[in-house]
Amino acid sequence: MLEVYILYSESLAKYYVGFSNSASSRLRQHRKEKNHWTARADDWELIWKQAVDSTAAARVLEKKIKSRGAKRFLEDHAK
Repeated sequence: MLEVYILYSESLAKYYVGFSNSASSRLRQHRKEKNHWTARADDWELIWKQAVDSTAAARVLEKKIKSRGAKRFLEDHAK
């Protein structure tokens, strides 16, 4: 089982979308990394996640979120 997740950084006012075996473990990695896009901030918060059954399904959902934009995707799914 994989998790597609959305992180948000208040200091950057940016979202980050990805997938992993464990969104919470991946969040800890994002906060520690120094040479990754997410290294620009240390205040990333996990604001949304959804479990999926396969890597293919995770990639499809990740692409859907990125195509729509994380903020709009979240607004759509809050209704």
